[in-house]
Amino acid sequence: MAKRTNKILLKGNEAVVYGALLAGCEAYFGYPITPASEIAHASAKLFPALGRTFIQAECEIASINMVYGAAAAGRRCMTASSGLGISLKQEGVSYIAGAELPCVIADIMRGGPGLGNIAPEQSDYNQVVKGGGHGGYKVIVLAPGSVQEMCELTMLAFDLADEYRMPVYVLTDGMIGQMMEKLELPEPRPRRAPQSWALNRVNETKNCVSSIYMEPKDLEELNIRLNKKYAEICAKEQRAELYKMDDAEYAFVAYGISSRMARTAADILRAEGIKIGMIRPQTLFPFPADALKQAAANGIKQFISVEMSNGMMIDDIRLAIECKVPVTLLNRMGGNVPSVEEIVKRAKEQIGGCANV
Repeated sequence: MAKRTNKILLKGNEAVVYGALLAGCEAYFGYPITPASEIAHASAKLFPALGRTFIQAECEIASINMVYGAAAAGRRCMTASSGLGISLKQEGVSYIAGAELPCVIADIMRGGPGLGNIAPEQSDYNQVVKGGGHGGYKVIVLAPGSVQEMCELTMLAFDLADEYRMPVYVLTDGMIGQMMEKLELPEPRPRRAPQSWALNRVNETKNCVSSIYMEPKDLEELNIRLNKKYAEICAKEQRAELYKMDDAEYAFVAYGISSRMARTAADILRAEGIKIGMIRPQTLFPFPADALKQAAANGIKQFISVEMSNGMMIDDIRLAIECKVPVTLLNRMGGNVPSVEEIVKRAKEQIGGCANV
């Protein structure tokens, strides 16, 4: 862990901006949307004050294409949005993935579908984790569960984006984005020199940035290389926090604000004699399959997926454990956050029944 130099009280959204600046981000291009607007607001204030670029684009589509351009020029850059705005950015994200350019995108999730509402939800999981744009691309997805992690995982996002030459998402719900907590500021990264991403690794004579490959064999070679990279990421970059899993017989799986509620619920259930722990994914791609497999091998009788969606993560849990252990869903939708009391009550109802939901 990097040495901490200062402590301040911030919203999670503001911590993303501090993390970006500490990581050496040079440009923010975005368009405000609740519950992510503080990212744009703080960027508008801080980026120009530090001699860096802030542009409020005319729309989400413009902002992601500005990111494409700045990334192609070798600059560390980012954008942020929520739900509807992320949907509009997806074509640009696919272009960036195809051109193998690094960038960071923060998605502070709200309720949907459609206009939905501005309450916290986790319903962008599929469009982000599964690669919502066209083509078979992947993005690394980091899932902070606190204001501290909003800063630290944003810094990590820039490092991973550069290392693997790909978009990286910081994905959390509106509650984590809006809540205020103490942030201990990490040491800033040295600002790196602009990089030249122009040299195309399929055709070494094609000295330009592009995602177009007119010859099917060239496009196939690109996709083969991309999928080798994704396999390497799955092997090397899985991250998860384990809570009271050493002697657990049951396990919650949760991220974002759901994980904070589930952690307290686990403490209450343990006090009542139910040995339950929690696995909190800090990466949603790559999904922390190894931690779940190990838990299943250690005798976990049942996993409970705690989600603020219609169960978008539960299939990844089942795939990770090869359906060898029952997995049930404990969820709320519409922007409702499950309370600790509700999780305790519903977990008791599910434990032992082991019906897959």
